[in-house]
Amino acid sequence: MTTTGHSHAAELERVEAPGAMLSTTAARALAVLRVATGFVFLWAFLDKLFGLGYSTPSAKAWINGGSPTKGFLSSVDVGPFQGTFHSLAGTTFANWAFMLGLLAIGVALIAGVGLRIAAGAAVLMMAMMWFAEFPLAQHTSAGEPSGSSNPVTDYHFIYAVTSVVLALTYAGHTWGLGRVWARLPLVQKNRWLI
Repeated sequence: MTTTGHSHAAELERVEAPGAMLSTTAARALAVLRVATGFVFLWAFLDKLFGLGYSTPSAKAWINGGSPTKGFLSSVDVGPFQGTFHSLAGTTFANWAFMLGLLAIGVALIAGVGLRIAAGAAVLMMAMMWFAEFPLAQHTSAGEPSGSSNPVTDYHFIYAVTSVVLALTYAGHTWGLGRVWARLPLVQKNRWLI
């Protein structure tokens, strides 16, 4: 490498992950994607918990007795699972599972730890939300346009795939606690916890 090549050293530096090599720039881009995606989940949790006035008004905050699932699930009006989602709307189980899922996925992604579990949880949550909105339907049960603009690839699908990519590329190792987490004896014995 020449002296002029030194300016390209950061670009050529590699970050090792089992089975693949990522450039430092790619690893950093994945770290930014990881934190940004984590913040999407964490923000949803905070807004529903405290009613920050974005998608949840203060009066409907969970801490003020509101339900983080009732409004969304009770308004499901498309797809074959309407009845199931209506019966889950506002239940203690649905509220706690949804909120704990948002919090755990958000914190795990931002911290860069437990990304495999976070990815599995994100895929499950996004799949359930996809089925609730059921973008395959062009019309609601009342015959109105459903508003679906793409029958398959919507934001639920993108968040699910993103979570899996972040887990598979060890995105928590860059600007996260992934390396420290991976060295813990419990994680060493149970690699699925990475």
